[in-house]
Amino acid sequence: MFLTPADRVRDYEDRGWWSGESVDAVTRRAVASGRDGDALVDPFNRAKLDGHEPERLSWRQLDERIDRLAAALLDEGLEKDDVILAQLPNTVDAVLLFLACARLGAILSPVAMPYRRHELEFIAGQVKPRFFVTVESFAGFDHAALGRSLAEERGGLQVLTFGGGEGDLRAKAAAASPSRTRAHVDANPVAGGEVLTICWTSGTESRPKGVPRDHNHWILNAEVVADGTGAQEGDVLLNPFPLVNIGSIGGLVMPWLLLGTKLVLHHPFDLGVFLKQIEQERVSYTIAPPAVLTALLKQPQLLDSVDISSLHTVSSGSAPLSPWLIEGWAAKGIEITNVFGSNEGAGLFSSAASVPDYANRARYFPRFGAEGQTWEARSHEVSRSRLVDPETEEEIAEPGRPGELRLGGASIFSGYWNSPELTAAAFDEKGHYRTGDLFEIAGEDDRFYRFIGRSKEIIVRGGINISPAEIDDLLIGFPMAVEAATVGIPDDRLGERIAVAVVPADGARPTLEDVTAFLSERDVAIYKRPERLVTVDKLPRNPMNKVMRNELRAMVQERIED
Repeated sequence: MFLTPADRVRDYEDRGWWSGESVDAVTRRAVASGRDGDALVDPFNRAKLDGHEPERLSWRQLDERIDRLAAALLDEGLEKDDVILAQLPNTVDAVLLFLACARLGAILSPVAMPYRRHELEFIAGQVKPRFFVTVESFAGFDHAALGRSLAEERGGLQVLTFGGGEGDLRAKAAAASPSRTRAHVDANPVAGGEVLTICWTSGTESRPKGVPRDHNHWILNAEVVADGTGAQEGDVLLNPFPLVNIGSIGGLVMPWLLLGTKLVLHHPFDLGVFLKQIEQERVSYTIAPPAVLTALLKQPQLLDSVDISSLHTVSSGSAPLSPWLIEGWAAKGIEITNVFGSNEGAGLFSSAASVPDYANRARYFPRFGAEGQTWEARSHEVSRSRLVDPETEEEIAEPGRPGELRLGGASIFSGYWNSPELTAAAFDEKGHYRTGDLFEIAGEDDRFYRFIGRSKEIIVRGGINISPAEIDDLLIGFPMAVEAATVGIPDDRLGERIAVAVVPADGARPTLEDVTAFLSERDVAIYKRPERLVTVDKLPRNPMNKVMRNELRAMVQERIED
């Protein structure tokens, strides 16, 4: 299925921005390299989660398993361009399904494990899947029963599971003939411009939106990430994010294929298991949310109990970082790469190589793709970026003036699935994607953008814009809190005031005065200091660990009113 306009595909392939290859071609190169040892490794605690023993596959074993799984899907009636809706944990099976779809020319639409009927009915209605692939159960929930219930209401939807029952894909794959796959591949070549996945936005502001990405997009993603983050040949990669979006597929699975190295899987997030995997597998590169990296620095006894000396780089994002966090990990010999990205293809990378200063790396990103800038980076070659006043659409060229980041180029998607109105609203008159994120050109060095915050999350207090991300950033070092996040709450006089939700540290009872004193010691402007405080057991987060500020705002207001 081709969704990207043909003239754009030709243009980007002629420029060398896209290879025109399929993801399967990259996989076959990795297999042909003949590397010894493990290629793909399950979580060691898998048996406790879905009842199956963990697996370790070499590249040759991986290739055979892809062929057998693909053949089993063909035996069930799968055809090229069919959509598979998949709800799978981060196991070998999820990666095999992704690679089988790439080999066959099918389209994978993966969804997060916490999704239930409400979300699945909506997504199934959007993509009209031929198959729903899941596990029998995971962490005590019967996913197969949910799938069968969904199929009863949707004619033509077939449920297949990994590990049991009538539609057991594991058993079917073991009995299938790899020659069936080879015959299909010969008769149905897959081009780089064809759709491989439909991932879903995290829905922080609205219902999830489907984001189709082609084979070309994913291969470029691997090149950009490997170049921009510090991942390198010979690394052992640890993937703690569910295989449902660009953070996991683009951030680790595709670089793993490109580098032909070893990928270790982890799910659901468990700090003790995560650290033990780093130690046991000698992991050298991984990704982790800022909240996790912060929590680890605040628990030195936990870090000291494991050997993580193999680790050289951790990429982090989805929420602002702090200089304290980056400096704290650097003191342990581990560099933090600050990543700004989205399913739509946005991607900025602030690494130790491009931004050595810890404080700058927390908020500054190289202006990849900006006119007049020169960077030796793959992302700079293939992208276009600029800042625009969201009210007037005036392009911003001077430092210190906030504007919405607009992005174009080969990494950006072509439009939302089956949503022409949303697609039209997502792009400006130059065809650049409206990220909805506010940046400014750094006054100290105009080679960089400084992140301000989400335009829709900005707190407007007395006519002054305040970035909640900036305050969250400062509060990472607040010793009486495990974590904290700020939101705007309605105020008759000022429009909005700042409220902070705090998850207290063990034994702590933080007050508003404690928070404001902490910020005062750091010379934070008075108008940026919170005026209300509530304590919560945990912050509401989506599957990518982003704080759901709409939910948090409602939670805070309810507690204040009580």
